[in-house]
Amino acid sequence: MGNSGLKQHYQTAKKTGALNVSNRKLDEFPQNLHALAPLLRTLDLSENKFVRIPDDIGHFTLLKQLNISHNKLTMLPDALGALTKLECLNASSNQIKCLPWSLQKLTRLKQVNLSNNQITEFPPMFCDLKFLDVLDMSQNRITTIPDAAAALHVVELNLNQNQISTISEKLAECQRLKTLRLEENCLQLNAVPKKILKDSKVSLLALEGNLFEIKQLADLDCYDNYMERYTAVKKKMF
Repeated sequence: MGNSGLKQHYQTAKKTGALNVSNRKLDEFPQNLHALAPLLRTLDLSENKFVRIPDDIGHFTLLKQLNISHNKLTMLPDALGALTKLECLNASSNQIKCLPWSLQKLTRLKQVNLSNNQITEFPPMFCDLKFLDVLDMSQNRITTIPDAAAALHVVELNLNQNQISTISEKLAECQRLKTLRLEENCLQLNAVPKKILKDSKVSLLALEGNLFEIKQLADLDCYDNYMERYTAVKKKMF
């Protein structure tokens, strides 16, 4: 669809502050989009053919939600750091290999989805974001959860389907972490930190599909501590 076909979308966006140009075969910002920079709070560019997001994205400073999933991105621009009102970022299903440090400026982020990319290192730029509730890094190529992860404020951390073989026991220090998903990684049983079982606030620890039988978890010291938290949460649900 050409720019003329998008005209109605732009007119609506001027009134609503929301623009959805998903699945339009776009590979670059349409010219008309720039005029909406002072107005948009929601921008959906998903399922297009973007190889890069231009630095012009930094002009959309009112954005609260940005969806750039299902494109062909290999990186995110530093200019994203200018979107200081952003609350939800979805950049899943791209080919992103690394992330800019400017993302640490996005102090209002609540949800970040970077699943199904090619990221190899755990992203420390998200660690001090106090409102970040959910970080989804599943289906990447991360091998290690470093000490720096102790500074995460997330309630849920999804690292399913990575290549993780090492977890820092400092992850147990995350004050808000309740759900930790580590299914289908490369963990041996002795790589599961006992401190997470004993001293953390994690009440759902998903470890299926690693290099041990899940029933072996019950043999670990402190497993009972974890099960007490798990059971307490389940009781609250019913």
